[in-house]
Amino acid sequence: MRKLLFVINTLGQAGAETALLNLLKKIDPERYEISLYVLMGQGEMVSEVPKHVRLLNNSFCESPVLSSEGRRLMIRRILKAAFCRGTVFKLLPYLLRNFFSMAAKKRIQTDKLLWRLLSDGGQRFDEKFDLAVAYLEGGSAYYVADHVKAGKKAAFVHIDYEMAGYSRELDKNCYLNYDRIYAVSDEAKKSFEKVYPECREKCSFFPNLLDVEGIRQKAACAGGFADDFKGIRILTVGRLVTQKAYDIALEAMSLLKKRGAQARWYVLGEGDQRGALEEKRRHLGLEEDFLLPGAVRNPYPFFAQADIYVHATRFEGKSIAIQEAQILGKAILVSNCSGNREQVANEVDGLLCELTPESICEGIQRLIDDEELRLMLGRRAAERSFGGREKLEELLELAN
Repeated sequence: MRKLLFVINTLGQAGAETALLNLLKKIDPERYEISLYVLMGQGEMVSEVPKHVRLLNNSFCESPVLSSEGRRLMIRRILKAAFCRGTVFKLLPYLLRNFFSMAAKKRIQTDKLLWRLLSDGGQRFDEKFDLAVAYLEGGSAYYVADHVKAGKKAAFVHIDYEMAGYSRELDKNCYLNYDRIYAVSDEAKKSFEKVYPECREKCSFFPNLLDVEGIRQKAACAGGFADDFKGIRILTVGRLVTQKAYDIALEAMSLLKKRGAQARWYVLGEGDQRGALEEKRRHLGLEEDFLLPGAVRNPYPFFAQADIYVHATRFEGKSIAIQEAQILGKAILVSNCSGNREQVANEVDGLLCELTPESICEGIQRLIDDEELRLMLGRRAAERSFGGREKLEELLELAN
């Protein structure tokens, strides 16, 4: 029986984590012995790991990474990793060099530095695997490249690599150690290949694997909106981070309100921008119009009950939230950025807009005013195909 190892940074409720769990469920446990290592050792989605998958972490916390308990644990794990095997001292030149490089660009991303710390300070395994897969950029990619014994190694890229702030200096050229690199969208592939042109021959497209029937079944479960609002419900699902551009969404909602639109915008997610967004919401007087209920375990009833799904972000790799909205037949408005424009055919199964308050407002207003258009776009979105089984077989072939 072939031995597979998958490594991911956390198991919080997010797109890549959802895609990985769906992928693991599709691998035949009669043919493969599957192990999973979560670099941060925490995340609420651990309960959804298939029973046949062996979790290698010595300890694991189910608290969400962005909860108060999760943040405390994250700090403890970072400190432990920093002093394990003298990691922080060995990495000091690397950390300082990249910190000052980020400062020069006026874009300091502490998380990018910490992934290297967590990778080098993580658990070690004597076991050799037939195939090791780094399912996310950053920590898991560094860990598999540098610290895992495997016959073959594969890595997944889920984002626009340059826009996200990664570089070869940060990576220490780790992707040169991989046999295959899979990007979840064509634009994510092109962005990665600009940074690693010599990896072009071993890069290919691998779509997110989704449990279409499972999503539809969960959408029919109890839950969803608890208020008695009678107008148009706008939904967005995603972490409260700068990438998702909720600051611009708030301004778009302010314009809609000034136009007298009977609409309410709900954002399901947590993140480090909550405080700033709540402050901006207060400043714009949108406390009852732009709601931030947090992350939920089953967001699908919200999808099913929403009238419009909006995903106006600064950049993406390939958004699972957009795909979930398509599966559930929603009228979708997305910003014209990398990743998003691959997923929606403008005026066919959704609408594209520019990432400005005015353009987002215009797109939403059009969908509010034209119910026939909303229904038509939703029907066509639900007709999209979500395959990928053949790419999974290609991945598994590496282990043979």
